[in-house]
Amino acid sequence: MVINWALSLNTISSNSQINAHYLREREMEVVQVLCMNGGTGETSYANNSLLQQKVISMTKPIAEEAIANLYCNTLPRSIAIADLGCSSGPNTLLVVSELIKEVDKLRQKLGHDSPEYQVYLNDLPGNDFNTIFKSLPSFQKEMSYQLGPGAGPCLFSGTPGSFYGRLFPSNCLHFVHSSYSLHWLSQVPEGLDNNKGNIYMASTSPPCVFKAYYEQFQRDFSIFLKCRAEELVAGGRMVLTLLGRRSEDPSSKECCYIYELMAMALNDMVSEGLIEEDKVNSFNIPNYTPSPSELKFEVLKGGDFSIEHLEVSEVNWNIYDGEFNPSNGFSNDGYGVAKYMRAVAEPLLVTHFGDAIIDEIFHRYGKIIDDRISKEKTQFTNLTISVTKKG
Repeated sequence: MVINWALSLNTISSNSQINAHYLREREMEVVQVLCMNGGTGETSYANNSLLQQKVISMTKPIAEEAIANLYCNTLPRSIAIADLGCSSGPNTLLVVSELIKEVDKLRQKLGHDSPEYQVYLNDLPGNDFNTIFKSLPSFQKEMSYQLGPGAGPCLFSGTPGSFYGRLFPSNCLHFVHSSYSLHWLSQVPEGLDNNKGNIYMASTSPPCVFKAYYEQFQRDFSIFLKCRAEELVAGGRMVLTLLGRRSEDPSSKECCYIYELMAMALNDMVSEGLIEEDKVNSFNIPNYTPSPSELKFEVLKGGDFSIEHLEVSEVNWNIYDGEFNPSNGFSNDGYGVAKYMRAVAEPLLVTHFGDAIIDEIFHRYGKIIDDRISKEKTQFTNLTISVTKKG
């Protein structure tokens, strides 16, 4: 059954049981379709995730410091690491390898035996876990070579499911990592009927739209924190990176612009009769990009974690930013940006609009982005927060 994500609860029965059932269906719909493009093809996430890789490299010192402090303070005989929203492709195991190498370096310096490593890879059920699992033998062989004799075993498990709920037994995790996942919401907020012509928060959205998105983020993130507090050991660490904004204004370009340009492509197709107007009006992206103060407020409000580090950084839409692109000999342009946005957003668009017009949508989207990045500086803002579970 296809759910109209933008449908307001005011349009259905006020009966609480029906409303609760409706909300569960809305959430299930997003869980079923929110995934990155699988496989290793031209439009796959595996081949279009260099921006995410760049962000992981930028935030690497924070993650390494957190796991180093965890190890030195507790000296565990085994370390359970969960990567939430792992997706598929080379970035998935990049994070794990760096964390393990940091611990191994420390244990050798301290003269200790190596701990065992239990790694949990989590994403929604639609994630391409098969591609990840196929890459594990070569990864483990490479890690064994890099670490040398004496390194403990590294055991992997896949954990499909939403991180807006319990995923692991109580007090079993030591370290949780998540990068570029937590800005995705569990569902499209209710009450977006007035967001016509937009597919996300936009400069032309009415105040009720921003309120609906923020309240959905608050609900989701508080659930995330409560669940992880149950699953982490006392003193356990989390390092979370998500898209955000420096400004307190949720309509600022730093968080909304990339989807405003996608809406322009869709609305151009409406004007040419290629897409029905109602289809665009009923489509909204389940995403929220918080400010540092909003993120900090949610962590402190829950009371289960102390904040060790909160950093704001930027990365250009154009990931090469004047650097040489070895894959094609020229710097990444608007069509390149559209390709990595397609790897992320295509499943959502296909579910709502069908697959017949997807190529045309992203061709137009790339042309619009290409025009904008040639005239102005375009960046994503990242928030990285490192927290410790209180004892």
